[in-house]
Amino acid sequence: MARTIRLRPWQRAALDRFAESEASDFLAVATPGAGKTTFALAAARRELARAPGRLVVVVPTAHLRLQWARAASELDLHLDGSWSPAHGPLPPDMHGIVTTYQQVASAAPALARVARGAFVVLDEIHHAGEERAWGEALGRAFSPARRRLSLSGTPFRSDTRSIPFVRYELDEARPDFEHGYAEALAERRVVRPVYFPRTNGHMEWASSDGQLHSATFDDELASARANERLRTALSLEGQWLPEVLASAHGRLREVRRGQPEAGGLVIATDQAHARAIAGLLERSFRTVPTIATSDDPDASRHIEAFATGTSEWLVAVRMVSEGVDIPRLRVGVYATTTTTELFFRQAVGRLVRWTAGVGQQGAYLFIPDDPRLRAWAVRIAEARRHVLARADPGLATRARRDAGVAAEGAGEPGLEDGGQLSLFTVISAVATGAVDAPGDGVEEPPAPDDDPGLLLELGAPPPLAGVASGQEDGAAPEGPAGARTRAERKAQLRLANSAVARALARRTGWSHAKVNAELNRLAGLGRVTEATLEQLESRLRHGERWLARA
Repeated sequence: MARTIRLRPWQRAALDRFAESEASDFLAVATPGAGKTTFALAAARRELARAPGRLVVVVPTAHLRLQWARAASELDLHLDGSWSPAHGPLPPDMHGIVTTYQQVASAAPALARVARGAFVVLDEIHHAGEERAWGEALGRAFSPARRRLSLSGTPFRSDTRSIPFVRYELDEARPDFEHGYAEALAERRVVRPVYFPRTNGHMEWASSDGQLHSATFDDELASARANERLRTALSLEGQWLPEVLASAHGRLREVRRGQPEAGGLVIATDQAHARAIAGLLERSFRTVPTIATSDDPDASRHIEAFATGTSEWLVAVRMVSEGVDIPRLRVGVYATTTTTELFFRQAVGRLVRWTAGVGQQGAYLFIPDDPRLRAWAVRIAEARRHVLARADPGLATRARRDAGVAAEGAGEPGLEDGGQLSLFTVISAVATGAVDAPGDGVEEPPAPDDDPGLLLELGAPPPLAGVASGQEDGAAPEGPAGARTRAERKAQLRLANSAVARALARRTGWSHAKVNAELNRLAGLGRVTEATLEQLESRLRHGERWLARA
């Protein structure tokens, strides 16, 4: 049972500032990979120890529910990552729940009851601005909370939809604490330096009005034509994307010589695009990619299997975004037509997570030489170059020689690279002008061997939800082997209970409802969804003894 936690300097500084703040709302912005989850859970431990109550965590995707629940479990915080309003009151052996912004939009009144007097963590809070209904529901659901901690991996603007619980100045969200990519890179052993190979090309297409067009990424185009040009490059009907995938695969094979389990990620435009890319990778390189798309109910399981495995490629559509923790990702291909800075930074964030015990850890995101993507890459690359040059002044000259820094943010010539409308037709797309990014070791000094961190004493775990509401606090015994969190152990027990109930119904001739009611009576519980771990184990023992006698 965890009693201390090792914090990075920024996490401790943010935790101290959070503790000093008397405001109900606190916004922390920290670059992906810096450790926002650990900071937030340490803050939750402190807050719940000071004022017992429920903990509610809101995340962007269903996959992150399990990831947060497991991270919380390591700090003795028991969260239900599969909670639904239909389950009824929170079982008394849990601290709280993990839910999604989508569920908040559909169940705000039920969540308002759960969140009354609670401590709420809003992960990647900028998602609440994607739809007006989401922001409105967020306000209704969590206004009754005692305190709210909002997190984001990148600064964001309000645009036309301001987000509840966030302070704005001149239409821009103002964090109470901010820790950027450059600061995290300077700390060393926190995030990786990311390089941006980019590729130009010559694209030909027929637009939806029947007109023929031809352009490279160097040509100035209006926004609509620029989108068509990018979509043409990313289509598998041309040769641009296959060539870039081949370059990325070659880079991944090089990286795997030093880190055999290293993996690659292709961010595709849509489900059909993802499956076509996966097929190309399999045919061309004799590798079996993992596919994760939003229309696949098993997508989270596929991502988890990839994260803990050693296979080479993961192809995803909006499934591997913020918060998804796959440290072994070292190579990426940006094959989506989304060109916003926010989404681009989210993609970069999948590659920056540090892996202990690995030497040089440069990561590579292959991008089209689209001017918009080039501009976002330059901003990140300049921060990287500045930090690494400070670590070794002699690197500055070599970095500029190898990367070819251009003036006025025009791009990095020293980088290499790697959509769709009705009546739009791809004619051809040929990759040209690919210039490789610097290799491992060119700009990346070795990280220090020691990693002292800062130890924080957490004290005893906070009371469970049942204690906060006056119920008895019982220590829950360990459940079936193989599960990681209390909620997962309870899910396994519910499955085992269901199997025994079905067997009893067949053996006795009773209805399933009658069997379940009797088992609930014997275990002293009302509904299985409201049961504690101990009650579920008791119910299973009663069922097994009854089955043995029947």
